Amino acid sequence: MIRNYFKIALRNLQRNRTYTFINVLGLALGICCSLLIFTLVYYHLRFDTFHKNPDRIYRIVTEFNSDGPDFTPGVPNPLGKAFRNDVALADKVARVLTFDEQLITLRDNNQIKKFTESEGISFVEPEYFDIMNFPLVQGNAKQALQNVYSVLLTERLAKKYFSEDNPIGKTIRLDNRTECKITGILKDLPKNTDRKTEIYISYETVKKHFDGMTKREDRWGSTYSGMQCFIRLNPNTSPKAVSKVFPAFIQKYHSKKDAKIVQYHLQPLADIHFDSKYDGKVEKKYLWAIGCIGVFLIITACVNFVNLATAQALKRSKEIGIRKVLGSVRTQLFWQFIAETGFVTVLAFLVAYLMALLALPSVNDWFGTQLTLNLVENPQLLIFIPLLAITVVFLSGSYPGLILSGFQPILALKGKLTQQQIGGFSLRRTLVVAQFTISQMLIIGTIVVASQMLYFKQTNLGFSKDAIVMLSIPSEDVVKMNSLRNRLSQIAGIQNASLCFEAPASENNNETDFNYDNRPEAEHVSVYTRPADSQYLSTFDIKLVAGRNIYPSDTTREYLVNETFIKRLNLKSPQEAIGKNLELWGKTARIVGVVNDFHNLSFHEDIKPICIMSQADRYNNCAVKINVAQTKTLLPEIEKIWNETYPDFLYQYEFLDERIGNFYKQEDTLFNLIQVFAGIAIFISGLGLYGLVSFMAVQKTKEIGIRKVLGASSQQILGLFGKEFVRLVVIAFVISAPIAWWIMNNWLQDFKYKITIGPGIFVIAIVCTLFIALITVGYRSMKAAFDNPVNSLRSE
Repeated sequence: MIRNYFKIALRNLQRNRTYTFINVLGLALGICCSLLIFTLVYYHLRFDTFHKNPDRIYRIVTEFNSDGPDFTPGVPNPLGKAFRNDVALADKVARVLTFDEQLITLRDNNQIKKFTESEGISFVEPEYFDIMNFPLVQGNAKQALQNVYSVLLTERLAKKYFSEDNPIGKTIRLDNRTECKITGILKDLPKNTDRKTEIYISYETVKKHFDGMTKREDRWGSTYSGMQCFIRLNPNTSPKAVSKVFPAFIQKYHSKKDAKIVQYHLQPLADIHFDSKYDGKVEKKYLWAIGCIGVFLIITACVNFVNLATAQALKRSKEIGIRKVLGSVRTQLFWQFIAETGFVTVLAFLVAYLMALLALPSVNDWFGTQLTLNLVENPQLLIFIPLLAITVVFLSGSYPGLILSGFQPILALKGKLTQQQIGGFSLRRTLVVAQFTISQMLIIGTIVVASQMLYFKQTNLGFSKDAIVMLSIPSEDVVKMNSLRNRLSQIAGIQNASLCFEAPASENNNETDFNYDNRPEAEHVSVYTRPADSQYLSTFDIKLVAGRNIYPSDTTREYLVNETFIKRLNLKSPQEAIGKNLELWGKTARIVGVVNDFHNLSFHEDIKPICIMSQADRYNNCAVKINVAQTKTLLPEIEKIWNETYPDFLYQYEFLDERIGNFYKQEDTLFNLIQVFAGIAIFISGLGLYGLVSFMAVQKTKEIGIRKVLGASSQQILGLFGKEFVRLVVIAFVISAPIAWWIMNNWLQDFKYKITIGPGIFVIAIVCTLFIALITVGYRSMKAAFDNPVNSLRSE
């Protein structure tokens, strides 16, 4: 019997190839998206769940409340040591100090190899590996990091650096300063962890590696985001108990002023990946939103199947009638249609899986993930795919099966089935409206995100970001860095060069309090510092609004501040600050100029008070303004001079506009994602509309024939269909517009500088939807309008 079901199903699907193709394609798109979305959501929800006792692991994070709340995952250097000594609520405490883009060199015979690891290096206390489950495959976990200058590598890096040789006992050099001996090899890190560092060095080594780090071990007034502290609470210890300890802890170690603005919190390990305040990668609300879109796409694909299946009902009415006359019962007919649906679903799953494999590289690129659809690596798919298949089969096949199997055989053989017996329009109209409601919401969302992205690119940042190459400065040698700048400035086509800590807009910032005009107490606001030379303003085209530029110097002798600095101090004019003393980091100098405001952070943040000063020992970059037309010839010359200046280091550069573009990676991902979802939703909605028009065309065949015989024109016939779908699209727009406005307006609240959602966005959305709907129904309705009426009336 089952074999017979599938044999008949195959014949019916071959006979109606267009119908089969549309159904397979619609279901495949929905299934493909669901597979990818499920894999993505599951991937993120499993982050750092492999550690032992994950519910007891926490990170201590910091909140500042001086000039509005400011959050950082970092803590002062001495906090971990003090917490271990003073608080008995955790059985393990470990500090982790991470630095990005550190040079690794090693000698292979007479050859020196250079590497820069994007995830940087971490100086860790041994207890870190008691808290985190990163096992060693070589070496003793308890002793590997006990001694100074000891280092652990992952298997991947060990193979990269030493090929097949045994790495234990060999040395690597950190940033051309410190020799470290390899004492253990870590198992390669899992894909689903935020702890990406693959080089771990004993914590005591940091005091030897960096000058001045010993002093920072007792400095509570400085917080670096790379200095983090992890703890594992004692069994049955509540995090609330720790939170109660923090106020007294802060009073004990911080100054009276700092104690008023500093707060420490415990962040559960399970929240680290999702908390954007503390550099989380993705918020859970976005994952659930993506999951809901996946569910919607599956439902709409099934709705299309229903629409198309019931549209085919009249064509199959005589077949059903004959089967019933020959003895088929309703249950047999129902399962016959379920078998047909199952056959289509299997084909759709095969197509969907191939689509998903093709789309996977793009998805991984957009999200920065390492997703895979390998069933061995992702056993959860072995559960998800069968459940999804069963759901699709019964959602798609049940309604058509019940309707078609319920035909009365006499009426079916005579061809006198009514609209009610086939299934009325109401349900299908409602479902098509729902489809277009979501489609128009996605279209509106796409336009809003695109407009905000365009706003990012076109809005004046207060400085020039185009044609500027940022070169790393690997050492504090003042002679070498000045030589580099001067040699670069002499190249034809290079317009300017400046030594600086960072570009005007950067994710790497130093914030501190300050004393203005010799006042006895520090101001209630903080200032962001931008150490730079006298060429900084001209290189980035930053304008002076009062005073003059700083004079050339390698040490801090003068300050420049921005307009926001003046506003925050409630000064009447920029001129009022000129000549006043300013104390930063214990150094007092005069303010000699005020520059225009520029965006030093992303558009998510307000413009902050800025102070620019000379300080050569904090220059990390050389900014080079080039002639764009000569880029191809200038870049090799720049590299040559850099390598001659720093032969022991690895050359790296980045265009500033690309670096600033990284501020909006999440928005770029959202834009790409919403475009894809909007396109798929529109396509699936178009299939739903096509199914409805097909049903109308079949149901109204004789009506159209009679109208044409009585003199109706093709345009009037087209109007029959036009009125129907325009009404559905307009109803969908009326529902979608306020919902989309509310959602996107809330999304825009995350930006301090943003567009306004005007009526033009909604006009574009409705016009696009009507155009898409017109194209969708055009072919089918025109075919019905231009058919010879004799053919439709012949049976009468």
